[in-house]
Order: sequence, then structure tokens, then C-alpha cells
Amino acid sequence: MKTDCRIGLVQMESIVGDTERNFQRITQLAEVAQKQGISILCFPECALDGYSPQHASEMGDTLDSSWISRLRECSQDLGITLLVGMVEQEKNRDKPYISQVILSPEEETSVYRKAHLGRSESEYFTPGDCFPIFSAHGLTFAVGICWDWHFPEMAAIYSLKGAEVMFAPHASPVIAGDRKEIWLRYLGARAYDNSVYLGACNLIGSNGKTKEFSGGALVIGPKGELLNQSYLGEEGILATTLSAERINLIRRVDRTSMRDSFFLADRRKELYQELVELDILDRLKVSKE
Repeated sequence: MKTDCRIGLVQMESIVGDTERNFQRITQLAEVAQKQGISILCFPECALDGYSPQHASEMGDTLDSSWISRLRECSQDLGITLLVGMVEQEKNRDKPYISQVILSPEEETSVYRKAHLGRSESEYFTPGDCFPIFSAHGLTFAVGICWDWHFPEMAAIYSLKGAEVMFAPHASPVIAGDRKEIWLRYLGARAYDNSVYLGACNLIGSNGKTKEFSGGALVIGPKGELLNQSYLGEEGILATTLSAERINLIRRVDRTSMRDSFFLADRRKELYQELVELDILDRLKVSKE
């Protein structure tokens, strides 16, 4: 990291299909974030369009839509980077993506498409097939969406590509349980193992259909420590300043203590071929016989 960076994680209610209403709320929160000195603001999964797999084919838009153009203008006017969840339709494709569009004042519009779809999503969405990293405001960052974070290989790839911060937007319903309690079981490990900052956020309230979301926002440090969390039961922003000195110390080649180790620097990749060859489904089939 070139310098300390202030990030924001949003808890937001998003109504399925009411894109204008959701857009207005996104821009309002972006204005609040700019006044708080936030440089990068992450919104939850599908914040622009609402989250409802069964209605996915009826909503969303392409990356060249007027919604994205207006969000880019908002980013440029405020001088902050916006990470906005959306249902991304693409021409000549039957099923949309669950996407996080990255809008920075001085960069071209970019996108991450959710690679690991939940079982309730695979019927309605197309999975993404790459793990891009992005740069803005002196740091390099990556995005994984909700279910993605249950796969540690993805986080390792991001860290090896140079990501210093990983964002984890979610659309986790109330029925799934308390987000903060569940996140701390595994998101801390993603940050610790890969020496990265990790910021997570979630939808909150009703989607206007049948789902209620539990909210939640937190920031984890590069040694798995909880740096900040939201206690709000309503819409809002969790703002946290990330220390460049802290992560740069860990990522030095000439580290001076075990406490500040960057574990990926010592990995033995020549031993890991089995990781891509083995399939748990083969073992599950054997156990049933």
C-alpha cells in the first residue's frame, strides 16, 4: 500500500426490481461517505437491483446501461471509488451474472463476476470464470461475493496477484444466522493465511418479496484480528482507516519475526498439483457404496 486508506462497508436495504429507488440510496450513501473521508465504498451483493434469484431474468442491465453511467458520474463527482453489486445482463447470454462493478474516478469501469454460485443460484445465474484485481487510491484490492469466500484457493490467488485488501459483499438472509458470528469462523482465516485486510458487508431489511436480510459489516486485519464491526441494526456505513505501514511490514522480503510472516512467501507450489486433481465428489460416491 502506498498510503493509509479509509474504506467504507455499507449495510443497505435493496428492493427487488426498484432500481431507481436503490440507485438514489446508493448515491445518498456515497455522499455521506465522501464527507467521512472514505476513498473506497463497498455496497452489498446485488445492491442496485435487489437480490432474488427467482426474479433475476426480469431485472438487471448491462455494464453500458445508463445506471452504470450515472454511478460513474457519481464516483467522479465525489472523487471516491464505488463497488456496487448488481445483476449483470449480457447480450447473447440466457442467464445473468451476479456482479460487483468497480467505478473509480480515474479508471475504466471494471467488474468482478461471482465465480462460486450457491446451490440456490446456479439455476438462475451464470458463474464468472476469472479472478481480477483492481487498483485505486494507492492500494490493490480484489472482490469475492458471498459464497465465494468459502473457497480458500480464491483468496490465495488474489493475495499472490498482489491484493492488499479483499472486499466481501453479501446478500445473506436472516434465516442463515447472525452474520458477524458466522463470518468470524472463516473470514479471519482468509485474512490471516493471506496477509490481507478484509472488509465484509451485507444487505439489511426486506427485499420487497419474501426475503429478509440480517445486515452486518466488519473489517479484519492481516493477522486475522477484528479491527472494526458495525452494531447498527439499520442502514449505514462502517468506516475504517487501513494502515499501510502494518501490511507493508508483513509483506517485506526481509521479515524479522515470525509474528510478521507473509506465509505465502514460503509455500511449496510444486507440491500442490493434487489440489486441482482431487475431487471430493469421487470420495463421497465411494463412501456411499
